[in-house]
Amino acid sequence: MWTGLSATAVVGAGVAVWAFLPQPAATSESEAKSAARAVSEAQALLHAGLMQSRYQDYSGAAKTFKRVVDLDPANKLAWYNLGVIAQRDGRTADARTAYDKALKIDPSFASALFNEAVLLESSQPDRAIGLLKRVVAGDSKASTAYLHLGQALAKEGRDDEAQDAFRRAVTADPKLHPLVPEPFQDSASPSPSTSQAGTTR
Repeated sequence: MWTGLSATAVVGAGVAVWAFLPQPAATSESEAKSAARAVSEAQALLHAGLMQSRYQDYSGAAKTFKRVVDLDPANKLAWYNLGVIAQRDGRTADARTAYDKALKIDPSFASALFNEAVLLESSQPDRAIGLLKRVVAGDSKASTAYLHLGQALAKEGRDDEAQDAFRRAVTADPKLHPLVPEPFQDSASPSPSTSQAGTTR
């Protein structure tokens, strides 16, 4: 790394001229250190925000998470938690914006996919179905996502797909069976052979 004279010669009329330049290596090094400090501070604030949430100081937690994304705009967990707080407060548009920011950073972030799908189940069922399918594509044991997927598909009259989603939900977590809508309950009960196949894998 050059910290003083440039190693680049400017050639004019056959003459090589050495030029002084600012110290780019030192600048980029200091910028890197500054960025590292910001990320480190953001991580500390993230933990503080999570603690505030745990003690139900949601207003304080939201302010802390906003400070996190100011320092580290690529912090998906801070964006996600801002979405959770906004969703809890009924601020649907803010929640979607926050989840979308988290998903731009990590398109397979299952928690953000799921929460945004739940927000959209009534207003944009097709979008919700697409998001839930992304969740279960990444985790075949995501029982609650399968349950919501089945409910969304059933509302759209896609009964065969809904039946399959409910069956997968109950196979992954039999305790969900009572939550399956009555018309689908019989078909959602996993057969003994299916249960055994699931345990031998």
